[in-house]
Amino acid sequence: MSQGEAAGCGTAKPQDQGWAWMVLLAAVVLQGLTLGFPCCIGIFFTDLQHEFQASNSETSWFPSIMVAVLHGGGPLCSILVKRFGCRFVVMLGGLLSGLGMVSSSFCKSISQLYLTAGLITGLGSCFSFQAGVTVLGYYFVRWRTLANAVASTGVSLGFTLWPLLSQYLLDEMGWRNTFLIFGGILLNCCVCGAIMRPIQLASGSLPQSAKPEEEPGSRAEEAQLSNGASPHHPTLQQHTKRTKCFQMLQKYLAFDIFCQNKGYQIYTIGVTWMMMGFALPHVYLVPYAIHNGVEERKAALLISIIGFINIFIRPLTGLLSGHRVFTGRRIYLFSLAVLLCGLSNFICVISAEFSVLILYCVILSIAMSGVGALTFQVLMDVVEMDRFSSALGLFTILESTTLLIGPPLTGLLVDITSDFHYVFYTSSFFLISAALFMGLSFCALEKKNKLREASKAHLDNPSRYQYSEMSTEPKAISQSPPAVEYITSI
Repeated sequence: MSQGEAAGCGTAKPQDQGWAWMVLLAAVVLQGLTLGFPCCIGIFFTDLQHEFQASNSETSWFPSIMVAVLHGGGPLCSILVKRFGCRFVVMLGGLLSGLGMVSSSFCKSISQLYLTAGLITGLGSCFSFQAGVTVLGYYFVRWRTLANAVASTGVSLGFTLWPLLSQYLLDEMGWRNTFLIFGGILLNCCVCGAIMRPIQLASGSLPQSAKPEEEPGSRAEEAQLSNGASPHHPTLQQHTKRTKCFQMLQKYLAFDIFCQNKGYQIYTIGVTWMMMGFALPHVYLVPYAIHNGVEERKAALLISIIGFINIFIRPLTGLLSGHRVFTGRRIYLFSLAVLLCGLSNFICVISAEFSVLILYCVILSIAMSGVGALTFQVLMDVVEMDRFSSALGLFTILESTTLLIGPPLTGLLVDITSDFHYVFYTSSFFLISAALFMGLSFCALEKKNKLREASKAHLDNPSRYQYSEMSTEPKAISQSPPAVEYITSI
């Protein structure tokens, strides 16, 4: 929501009541349409392979690109939100998503799907989802935490319904007509965006970044101008461009935090490594089940089971992690959830019977609920909230990179060995190693900070980011909505 857009509204609209609840309903639908959509792509895996005579590696690039762009397009989305407002970006995302899937139904090669369904639909879903999350910060102040929790249930609903609908349409109409219908369904993101009308904020609740701020480079420019330098001087113009470029990178990609904050560094590396294996079951579970003789309808039901259990477990996990007992220790709860995800994959290796796969989906869903509920809460614990938005930018860019390359590399391994078991071996390796790395590293970091605190107790000059690395006290949450916030959900 841009400041100009907010000012364009005539009268102030009440927050936390009235139309805000319609916006929340739209956000639930929006998250189901966008974040829930990639889960159904595995159902088309076998048909696309036969249609285009493609290998596992070539076919898996299609969902990988979609998910990577969906997660990594946050910085671009936030720039558009600042410039044009949330409502416009949500509707733009709906148009791109619909256009991408309609175009996909006419593709003649698997590489064309990379562009249409992968890049265009993925980018559209990113715009709609992340702008939709941002607008909740404007409509809700008192009930913002509840609103975000309720909105996230849309992801679980999408996980439940998309696979069932996909399998039905695939059986009745084939994948091309199904993609065409999907394009029409995703256009409903535009309807959700239309509901998210601009809101007039009170002067006291304007987001921080909407207020005029002094740019770090402005003083340097003023100093040069006061010394007689012309504003059109080539040297000064180059300096200004470099300064603005640096400001942009620092605002949306927090490299300075990554270098100075050990907690953020460990967590970002751990989650980036984890994502190499996290998405593999979503892409390959249905093909694996079909390959081992499970009926296609039953195979599609497996993904729906994961989504259905998530509807109930994810909110409970969020409530549990919010208890003061876990304050400052959520990283260990997160590592435990990642470890359980990795260990659960061995169930698929033992047997591919449908009853065994159901057990696998139940355990995986419980573990995934913990990962999804804690991912960004842990990030808030290790990074100061005034830099959270920029820290999240670098975080999502890095994790989207491994989300992109993980499934195709594993598909190449399956092509070479002709053994789907390597999907779950690979997933377990990355998940278990990431869980151990994060848990043990934070344990060592905590001990190191305690020793440093004890040895330098007489000094009261903590480093800029030391508090966020070692604090065990809950942080105050700002009541003003974030001007730009790009969030992904796992």
